[in-house]
Amino acid sequence: MEIQFSTKGFTEIIDITPKVQQAIQGAGVKQGVVHLFVAGSTAALTTIEYEPGALADLQRALEQIAPADGDYAHNAAWGDGNGYAHLRAALLKPDLSVPIQEGRLALGTWQQIVLIDFDNRPRQRKVLLTLTEAASHS
Repeated sequence: MEIQFSTKGFTEIIDITPKVQQAIQGAGVKQGVVHLFVAGSTAALTTIEYEPGALADLQRALEQIAPADGDYAHNAAWGDGNGYAHLRAALLKPDLSVPIQEGRLALGTWQQIVLIDFDNRPRQRKVLLTLTEAASHS
């Protein structure tokens, strides 16, 4: 199954937890794992406390690690100016697995699943979900 998002790019961080939870409930999985994968080389998935301070800290850290205005061989080769986006996405990774317990994502109290779009333009993003149900031992 897949969930789609319209993004703005430029390290936009979107809380996708509610949509992932809806998909799990719709599928009726009670115990298992959801694996998420964002298709594209300039976006990533991770978890964080979805609050303004933590989001700003993450954006600032990524800007220090791979500055948007840095000198990138990718930009020289392709002229699209998003070399930083490819690096940030590679560092954070395109996939994430989360356990499901009693039909709910087994996240910490302040932990949310986020999609981060690093590209330098708006995009339509697809997050693919694979649900694996644990075998019942009854």
